[in-house]
Amino acid sequence: LFTSLGEAGLDPRLLELEVTESILMKNPELTTPILKTLRDKGVQVSVDDFGTGYSSLGYLQQFPLDAIKIDRSFVHRITTNPDDTTIVSAIISMGQSLHLRVIAEGVEEKYQFEYLKEKECDIIQGYYFAKPMKKEDFIALLQK
Repeated sequence: LFTSLGEAGLDPRLLELEVTESILMKNPELTTPILKTLRDKGVQVSVDDFGTGYSSLGYLQQFPLDAIKIDRSFVHRITTNPDDTTIVSAIISMGQSLHLRVIAEGVEEKYQFEYLKEKECDIIQGYYFAKPMKKEDFIALLQK
């Protein structure tokens, strides 16, 4: 990874790797030093699909992380299922308390965006903003 970054002339701080919760928990003793090396060299690390696996919350503070990503399954039901609303709110609060960026994925509707904005979620991504597009279309969108 670092060889490729060097060959491409890219600053490691511009890269964020997403690691699924299940991969983190598969072998924490092996995962932790790898994540520490990545972060020590500037690479950002986030946990994808947070809340869908069986991780211990105690491990969350032990892993060298920058962000947690709320799984789209929770985001999809935040205004229709009170339990999911509570889970999303708790993940945002917990992430903020642990000084982690909180990313919500799968936002497709205005009410989801408004709820997450009200809860001060750090990053909100999904089709509500744009669907996947070709590079040329993305450049044109940015130029607008």
